[in-house]
Amino acid sequence: MIIAFSVTPLGVGEAVAEPVARAVKVVRDSGLPNRTDAMFTTIEGDWDEVMDVVKRAVEAVSEVAPRVSLVLKADVRQGVTDGMTSKVESLEQHLAQHDG
Repeated sequence: MIIAFSVTPLGVGEAVAEPVARAVKVVRDSGLPNRTDAMFTTIEGDWDEVMDVVKRAVEAVSEVAPRVSLVLKADVRQGVTDGMTSKVESLEQHLAQHDG
């Protein structure tokens, strides 16, 4: 499965980079395929391991924030591996066909 999620610390003011960095560190230390952009962190693995990482990421932010907001979107698809890469590659192939 692939999960895109965003963890937002509440009650810490406008500067949220340090608390969010705690969540991203948990994800990167997990060893699962992941990618972080300006809005979401995407992680790929099986249900239990991915959900465990999300839980630990929220807990890491909770250590420095009195309240945490979590937004999560999941693509649950059996038998697919490397979906984070293959989905983007497929999109790029279609875009290339329309450029010519």
